[in-house]
Amino acid sequence: MRPTRLEKPSANRNDWRTIRSLLPYLWEFKGRVMVALTLLVMAKLANVAVPLVLKEIVDALDQPPTLLVLPVLLLVGYGALRLCSTLFGELRDAIFAKVTQRAIRRVAIKVFGHLHALSLRFHLERQTGGVSRDIERGTRGISFLLNFMLFNILPTLLEIGLVAAILLSRYDIWFSVIIFVTLVAYIALTLIVTEWRMIFRRTMNDMDSKANTQAIDSLLNYETVKYFGNESWEARRYDDHMRKWETAAVRNQTSLAALNSAQSAIIAIGATLLLWLAADGVIKGSMTLGDLVLINAFMLQLYMPLHFLGFVYREIKHSLADMEKMFGLLAENEEVRDKPGAIDLIPGNASVRFEGVNFSYEPNRQILFDVSFDIPAGRNVAVVGHSGSGKSTLSRLLFRFYDITNGRILINDQDIGEVTQKSLRAALGIVPQDAVLFNDSIYYNIAYGRPDASRAEVLEAAGSAHIHDFIESLPDKYETMVGERGLKLSGGEKQRVAIARAILKKPHILIFDEATSALDSKSEKAIQAELKRIAANRTTLTIAHRLSTIADADQILVMSKGSIIERGTHRELLAANGAYAHMWRLQQQEEQTRLQLADDQKREPDARVTTTTATISAT
Repeated sequence: MRPTRLEKPSANRNDWRTIRSLLPYLWEFKGRVMVALTLLVMAKLANVAVPLVLKEIVDALDQPPTLLVLPVLLLVGYGALRLCSTLFGELRDAIFAKVTQRAIRRVAIKVFGHLHALSLRFHLERQTGGVSRDIERGTRGISFLLNFMLFNILPTLLEIGLVAAILLSRYDIWFSVIIFVTLVAYIALTLIVTEWRMIFRRTMNDMDSKANTQAIDSLLNYETVKYFGNESWEARRYDDHMRKWETAAVRNQTSLAALNSAQSAIIAIGATLLLWLAADGVIKGSMTLGDLVLINAFMLQLYMPLHFLGFVYREIKHSLADMEKMFGLLAENEEVRDKPGAIDLIPGNASVRFEGVNFSYEPNRQILFDVSFDIPAGRNVAVVGHSGSGKSTLSRLLFRFYDITNGRILINDQDIGEVTQKSLRAALGIVPQDAVLFNDSIYYNIAYGRPDASRAEVLEAAGSAHIHDFIESLPDKYETMVGERGLKLSGGEKQRVAIARAILKKPHILIFDEATSALDSKSEKAIQAELKRIAANRTTLTIAHRLSTIADADQILVMSKGSIIERGTHRELLAANGAYAHMWRLQQQEEQTRLQLADDQKREPDARVTTTTATISAT
């Protein structure tokens, strides 16, 4: 079954499921979490005790002048509680910092690893810019969610409960009623409006990802944009996404202003009613001035975090929206995965066999039809055919980038579907037609074939690929940066780096997929000789377009429309006078025409010199 395309938003992902998915990362440091929660409770207890001590100080000072005594212990206690409230909070943040950062690291590496575990089908459909932005926003959302949910929402709810209990036990029930009604109205407004506003946030995220995808795609294809003079076209496409983002951002901000205003109105009404009751109690003599100060302090302590709670809730919802796509990546199905109990491949002599292989990229688009052939250990089998005949699909299936529809692929009589992917790919080496390099040094790109190789081995591989002398001629030599996708190097230079990388890997099975297609004739002959040397005694699958490069193969397979229509040696296929012989004659004619043109261009300057000499002599 095909995996869900990335572009489909996971807007309906349950928020609680997202939160639960973070719990395992918290419990990695459960000791730290428990200490942080203990400090949280202590900080809130100290914070709630501050108004109680303040009440006693005011009542002690609200005495006739003859009875006034400086309440030293109360003042010291007030200062100590203030200090503890802040100190416990800072200690809590310091202890919990490692929990948060480790969770971010764990989730990020899990997503990164999962992306590499997904099939080639997913990566052919994905948009790199959007994926990178989704991961960036998602990891940032984790930090906000963990810190604010644990250290703002829970403490605020705890403080509300403590304050409500104190007011209910010491004062008229109407104080608690007003607080309760205010809280219910505030929370209901916040929940309803925030849920409605989330559509704007999701739209902003979608447009941000699309704009980033388009920008990165355009910059990666800078030369193509310049070739066709489409700078303004690219700018218009980018602006189209940014315009939609702007519209959503404006609606998001205006709705936020309206929500803040409504929240402030609810808090103002509740605070006014509380002060009204307290002031009335003081006038009637049922409450002291200290009680009024206590109620006012509790009101400020309660409503300030409550007002902040609205902000925190909105931001948590935003963080969950930011995390949706990142967790959506984790939900992507691993189309190709190791079977339970899969064993490592034992390459041995590394014979390869395709048995009745059928394969389809899409249900209605079959690529290979009953393909069967053998590559005996140490032999070279070549595959030729017109573009779209299914040649390169063979190498992708051999690497198990896709699982075949029917049939079997065996290496050393082991079904590749029954062995681990890591051991399978360790036995294979490839020089692809389009060699894409990392934006790093030449040394790094060659050493990527075997990262633990010594420098001497890397230089030896470069020499075998006939690129060492070129690298040594560069100012920075092996530390020369190759640019994005290796664009600072020519096609032939990139191809040589790819060949050196494959040589360094020392695989049991080699695949050459149009390996010399980017080289000139002189370089091609030198590289072909080297490829034959490194392929000696190795099982080799050569996918080629130029038939002259595979004329000495042990067997040649001719493919057309996903099927093998001819097979045999070069001589046998020419004698059969079939499709291969026809392709050979066409390529020989093209080669003769090319040589004739080159010869004519060479003679043309000589003719001009002869004509000039004759003219001078006649004069």
